[in-house]
Amino acid sequence: MNDKDSLLQNAGINTRLTHIGNDPFDYHGFINPPVVHASTVLFPNARAMETRTQKYTYGTRGTPTTDALCEAIDALEGSAGTILVPSGLAAVTIPFLGFVAAGDHALVVDSVYGPTRHFCDTMLKRLGVEVEYYHPEIGAGIEALFRPNTKLVHTEAPGSNTFEMQDIPAISAVAHRHGAVVMMDNTWATPVYFRPLDYGVDISIHASTKYPSGHSDILLGTVSANAEHWERLKEANGVLGICGAPDDAYQILRGLRTMGLRLERHYESALDIAKWLEGREDVARVLHPALPSFPSHHLWKRDFKGASGIFSFVLAADGPEKSRAKAHAFLDALRIFGLGYSWGGFESLALHAYLNDRKVAKAPTDGPVIRLQIGIEDVADLKADIERGFAAASAV
Repeated sequence: MNDKDSLLQNAGINTRLTHIGNDPFDYHGFINPPVVHASTVLFPNARAMETRTQKYTYGTRGTPTTDALCEAIDALEGSAGTILVPSGLAAVTIPFLGFVAAGDHALVVDSVYGPTRHFCDTMLKRLGVEVEYYHPEIGAGIEALFRPNTKLVHTEAPGSNTFEMQDIPAISAVAHRHGAVVMMDNTWATPVYFRPLDYGVDISIHASTKYPSGHSDILLGTVSANAEHWERLKEANGVLGICGAPDDAYQILRGLRTMGLRLERHYESALDIAKWLEGREDVARVLHPALPSFPSHHLWKRDFKGASGIFSFVLAADGPEKSRAKAHAFLDALRIFGLGYSWGGFESLALHAYLNDRKVAKAPTDGPVIRLQIGIEDVADLKADIERGFAAASAV
């Protein structure tokens, strides 16, 4: 470890984000690493080719560009190793495929990201893996669901669209007593606000498409493992032949440099708007873990250092027959908020969350759930846009 690495270990988050991932003097002093495009890598002789003793052997196994991002993510996560994959969903599916097999039982939180549920109900089912969904508020009570063949627990905190928190340390402790691997989708908080491996998680998953990118133009996922599980994760990734592209890795590494500053803005603006929404008659409930009124706020306050820019609220409705119409009227009246599925970029987005796939954590029944991604626009302008939505919904 050089002097700079030692200093960075104790530095503030924005200082670390500015400097982790590569040494400019490895590249003649240029601040950013070069983008190395590669498939074929040449060996100096037949013996080196046979034994693969050199650092780089083929493009799918990494380049200096992808390594720079992996090293930065490892520094943030405190992980033994990180793989890059082409999307956030791939960041979920690859460790599933690496750690479960036919005949295994997996426990998955019921507030999970929708495409993850679809993967579990289709691909994993065809491969002979039984998936059981558990309530996000189960905590240490998850022990009652364990079987002799339970091999994996998948967590996500807060949960997709409804933002339930999970007691990650309690769940991890139970899982490890039974010899199960714990995975966590930590895209909402990023390692800036929560480091899963510090709380007992084995595999930390992020859709870098979101906050690390920050500009809604890159698809990439990262998967980071502790020392015990790194070799198996790396092997699974190599066998599947799935890798992140160097151009995308370069853009994500560049995005990391400002992620801390952007997250501060997202956090501040989203919480301001969430508090404002709590006081409105148009709103039945606000689903934001950083609000003291939120049922599992105590877990967020105990474990997390901050919140990001995405949360939901329940739009007040006179009955189920008007819910969809009111939600559509609200969304169609927005002018600054875009209607889009992703989040984590500079722009604000909104959507109507459909939660009919829940098994045990039932969706709110007091109105439609509207999910907001609060970007970096001025809060006053965003509130005025939301007012337009409320006015349209009230006319239904």
